Amino acid sequence: MLTVKSMDVRDNFKDFCDKVFNGEILIVSRPKNENVVIISESKFNEMQRLKNNEDYLAMLDKSFADAESGKVVFKTIEDLEAYE
Repeated sequence: MLTVKSMDVRDNFKDFCDKVFNGEILIVSRPKNENVVIISESKFNEMQRLKNNEDYLAMLDKSFADAESGKVVFKTIEDLEAYE
């Protein structure tokens, strides 16, 4: 993990992009502690997948809890066919 000033990023943008692409995480320090983090697209996609999986598992947990507490509605095939 690298920490640099925004001026350094401006002066060496390509070099920092190469480092980020090769797996480095770049923290860009800015005034008033308004820092930003630069990561590669593959790292971002991995984080998004993990978050989506976490959200999906939370939804499943809620669904199981609802089912166990009786907060579900059961429909037969005939009931569903009647909606068509």
